[in-house]
Amino acid sequence: MWHQHTIQLRARQRGFHLVTDEIEQALPELRKVKTGLLHLLLQHTSASLTLNENADPTVRSDFEAFFNRAVPENEPYYQHTYEGPDDLPAHFKSSILGVSLMLPITNGRLNLGTWQGIYLGEHRDHGGSRRILATLQGE
Repeated sequence: MWHQHTIQLRARQRGFHLVTDEIEQALPELRKVKTGLLHLLLQHTSASLTLNENADPTVRSDFEAFFNRAVPENEPYYQHTYEGPDDLPAHFKSSILGVSLMLPITNGRLNLGTWQGIYLGEHRDHGGSRRILATLQGE
C-alpha cells in the first residue's frame, strides 16, 4: 500500500514545537499499516523537522536557545538580508537540522522510542503555516 497526503500545520511562533499527535491525527491510514514506513518532507526552507525528547518542554526551549546562539542574526557578512534578520539564519538552521524524517510503523502506530517526538523547528518570527508531504508505505 502507498498513500500520500499533504498535512497543513497551523502557524506557530518561533521555536521548537512537538507535532507528533497532529501528524498522526492527519493520517488515519496509519492505523491500517501492520509494517511500514512514513516519510515526512517539510516543504519549506526556513523551518525544520527533527526527532527528540517528547516529555520535558525545556528541551525544546534549550534547542531554540542553542540554535539562536550557534546561528546568530545580523552578522555583517550575511548577504541574503532583504527578507529580514531572521531569514538567512532560518535557512542555515533548516539545512543543519533537515526537513525530512523516515519513521517506522508497527501495528498501526509510529514505532518511536519512549521519549521521542517529532519537532517542527519554526525558525522565522512570522513563518506562517507549514506543509508536510507525508508518504506512507506498508502492508
